[in-house]
Amino acid sequence: MRKILISPSILNADFAKLGEQCLALQQSGADWIHCDVMDGVFVPNISFGLPVVEGVYKSVDIPLDVHLMIRDPLPYVEKFVNAGAKIVTFHAESQCDGAKVCREIHRLGATCGVSVKPNTPLEKVKDLLEMADMILIMSVEPGFGGQSYIALSTEKIALARKLFPDKLIQVDGGINAHTAAQAVKAGADVLVVGSALLNAADKKGFIAALKALG
Repeated sequence: MRKILISPSILNADFAKLGEQCLALQQSGADWIHCDVMDGVFVPNISFGLPVVEGVYKSVDIPLDVHLMIRDPLPYVEKFVNAGAKIVTFHAESQCDGAKVCREIHRLGATCGVSVKPNTPLEKVKDLLEMADMILIMSVEPGFGGQSYIALSTEKIALARKLFPDKLIQVDGGINAHTAAQAVKAGADVLVVGSALLNAADKKGFIAALKALG
């Protein structure tokens, strides 16, 4: 059996109760907490920044999985690691020297993730993905929570698993009980789950069911 990690996204959380909600997710079995940082330029939405990540870090004892959906992540990597990020993921499509960003994340002792948008072929960014510890397959267009899973993402996950058999494969977007099963079968190790988990009456049972897919 393959170990499946669950990284709940807080994008659609109740920010008035964010610390409580993150702690409840940890107590329900979450492995990481996924923080989507958006700048309103790289994606058409602004979410949150360093103070929120710092607050989440103080609320839980599990790793923070920080997803930088920003135009140029390099100047911010160290700041987010200092704020508590243990995993830092940036986009292959960012306007930056991706190799330099990977080296900076590793220099700071964090796990490096590289994210790929739905329309970006893996082969186009293969050299950069080779430098990462984790590959994040976006199964929706990044920017907003609550979107539906893009069916072609399953094939992309399978290709990522074939090309990079020893790397973590994370999937983010439209993950529920049904799409999670497809993603895991294709080769995903890490499931970013947002609305489906936050709206679940039995969060502990939901997380346990997702982990059992492995």
